[in-house]
Amino acid sequence: MMKIYTKTGDLGETGLFGGRRVPKHHLRIEAYGTVDETNAMLGLAASRCSDSELLNAILRVQSELFSVGSDLATPLDVQSAHIVRVDDTFVQRLEREIDAWEETLPALKNFILPGGNESAATLHVARTICRRAERAVTALAEQEAINPVTQRYLNRLADWLFVLARTANHRAGNEETGWSG
Repeated sequence: MMKIYTKTGDLGETGLFGGRRVPKHHLRIEAYGTVDETNAMLGLAASRCSDSELLNAILRVQSELFSVGSDLATPLDVQSAHIVRVDDTFVQRLEREIDAWEETLPALKNFILPGGNESAATLHVARTICRRAERAVTALAEQEAINPVTQRYLNRLADWLFVLARTANHRAGNEETGWSG
């Protein structure tokens, strides 16, 4: 049985895949930590989702986010059969779902306020966390070489979460509240 604590991080460092140790405040840790936050919020959204199609999509994305986190935790020069590098098929799948869901939604005429039912509101929070993850990954990419698809994936995922929240509200019969600024 694997112990949950190792004591190797007690002095403020953590290990990346491949063995390199970095401070826990390193940009790479911030990036994949914020991806993990996105994933945790999606877990909350899943617990509030009663639509089986949308729930299955959320669960799939949660699994994909583990791949994104593993990719970010593994420097590009480290080769491992255990690491799945994110590729464009991840991005393309999100785009297909966005396109399909948008066909069923009323056209946007102005900005909408995040909210609606619990599921949709939680998805909006996940979207904002995902945008923070994207910003962290962008900052990391300025410092170190990373898989560029992770940035594209997170960018598209935030769009996907926005459309998913709209879809959850639409299917539940909730009207969106437009911003009147």
